[in-house]
Amino acid sequence: MARPATGHEFIEAAKEQIASTKSADALRAAQALLLPLEFGLSLEQTATAIGLSKSRTGKLRTRFQRIETGAEQPKTKKGLRNHARMTLDEEAKFLAPFIDNARNAGIIIVPPLKAELERHLGRSVALSTVYRLLQRHGWRKLAPDKQHPQSDPVTQEEWKKTPRRNQSGDILLQK
Repeated sequence: MARPATGHEFIEAAKEQIASTKSADALRAAQALLLPLEFGLSLEQTATAIGLSKSRTGKLRTRFQRIETGAEQPKTKKGLRNHARMTLDEEAKFLAPFIDNARNAGIIIVPPLKAELERHLGRSVALSTVYRLLQRHGWRKLAPDKQHPQSDPVTQEEWKKTPRRNQSGDILLQK
């Protein structure tokens, strides 16, 4: 016979969380605690009802109780920036002059921003890091590269993958 469910002192907190939560994980955690205590469901039945495995359901129950007693802090999305070199406020301060110039001109040129970011951090950063930084702060208008092949017809011809033909239809070899 399975041992009886514990946590009767957390029933009211679980009911409040079910009524006010906005995330599926928090809802499942409260249900994992409440269903066995209020309706007498077994761990297997509770796991089936909330769509998780038995082991995950047990861990959710334990975690809910630990959060309610203050032994553990709830995890937030902001805690996921494990490799961040600057806080969001520091990033906003760093980007402020670039964004002010961009609002006047309508564009942000990425290479100077990347160079300044590298100087500020004291290490090299990937270009994707700069684009993610801009996206985090709501800026999506980006200037194209100055040396793009479409800006020069001669360069554009050299970039073509299909072989060029002369007027008689003969294929011209590329240099």
